[in-house]
Amino acid sequence: MHAVDHVDNARRFLALTDNQAFLDRNLWGLRQKRDAQMKAHPEWQALRTLASEIKEHALSHLDDYLEMFERNALANGVHVHWAEDAEAHNRIVHQLLTAHGVKTLVKSKSMLTEECDMRPYLAERGIEVVETDLGERIQQLDNEMPSHVVVPAVHKLARDVSKVFARTLGTDPDNHDPHYLAERQREATRPLMLAAQAGMTGCNFAVAETGAVTVCTNEGNADLSANLPPLHLVSIGIEKIIPRQQDLGVFIRLLSRSALGSPITQYTSHFRAPRRGGEMHFILVDNGRSARLAMADFWYSLKCIRCSACMNTCPVYRRSGGLSYGGVYSGPIGAIIDPTMDFKRYSTLPFASTLNGSCTHVCPVKINIHEQIYKWRELVAEQHDLPFIKRSAMKTAGIILSHPLLYRGMVKAMHTTVPYLPSALVNSPLNAWCEGRELPPMPKQSFRQWYVEHRQHNDPHGVHTS
Repeated sequence: MHAVDHVDNARRFLALTDNQAFLDRNLWGLRQKRDAQMKAHPEWQALRTLASEIKEHALSHLDDYLEMFERNALANGVHVHWAEDAEAHNRIVHQLLTAHGVKTLVKSKSMLTEECDMRPYLAERGIEVVETDLGERIQQLDNEMPSHVVVPAVHKLARDVSKVFARTLGTDPDNHDPHYLAERQREATRPLMLAAQAGMTGCNFAVAETGAVTVCTNEGNADLSANLPPLHLVSIGIEKIIPRQQDLGVFIRLLSRSALGSPITQYTSHFRAPRRGGEMHFILVDNGRSARLAMADFWYSLKCIRCSACMNTCPVYRRSGGLSYGGVYSGPIGAIIDPTMDFKRYSTLPFASTLNGSCTHVCPVKINIHEQIYKWRELVAEQHDLPFIKRSAMKTAGIILSHPLLYRGMVKAMHTTVPYLPSALVNSPLNAWCEGRELPPMPKQSFRQWYVEHRQHNDPHGVHTS
């Protein structure tokens, strides 16, 4: 499979100027709300440190806590399954649904099931999966992946949703009112929930000492999916384990504040045992997580609690949109998770970053995201997976920057010639930097020329510029 062409994908989204402006404005608004929550809580940085330490402790003792979680879940009457990879996860789900004669599965938002490509797997075997989260349902009906881990359809305008619903649900194509659209979707989905024979949820946190899982949502659809049908399946990435119930409070305080700038999600639901007459199954999924845990530079990404704060703050993500990343996980966190799943396919994503470090700065569990992005770039370069033009440009730049006389000669030559070159040549379409912007006017003198003229002879530290 070819590498994702993030640049080309981003170019297509940038052409949708209304959508791009909408996405940028909304996500930056979420970032500002997150900042307001942070400033309102003097203990914010202490919470981040504690959350990071809890996650690192849990991951460092993951085998012990997974076994503890299994023991307690079994004691609660829950069936526990282990899935080494996506194929095993999907096979277990299919076997459970087939054994219960299930033809329709209603589910709440779960990035793990997207990662496992579960929906098409079950569809090929005659089982319909109905997404009950509004954003996920929009994306499902439009045959698109989620573009954001918290707000999956945030790149769409109301008029886009109106078109999708008119085509798939028979709504009025000229009515773009969000309330009308949400109500029509709810009316279409509720009967499916009532008739479904099985429901599935994801898991935000799995508590080892209780064998229970916690699911955080804003629409209540997870509770309906879990409680209306007699069979409840829960897909759990093994990195979601936290040791104790009291640890939960730390993450609940950070999750929604980091994601949406709200104190807490509308629903924080705790599932510990099957309801009377029902069945509950936990499916613990590895799918490459153990291998990532052994990566000295990249295991920290397993601390992620899927809050999306890094996506909301990233200038590249806010302009290129989540679908441009071509993977289930997008934005800065996607740039460090996706290559662990398929290095070749996602080798371009670490370059979809300015390395400004804002992603690391807002991460509630202190993942060193921008440093990992840089590490991935090093690996891509070492394995000669850089495009020819970029590889040649970097090699040439390396030669010039490592020879001061050559560098100064180049600067002087450009300073002399560039102002007289035709604009069409300077801002050539072949120069990707000049897409959407023009080269600024050349300054009258370089910094070195200014320094030599004004400061060199008066520098008390003897600093020189060569």
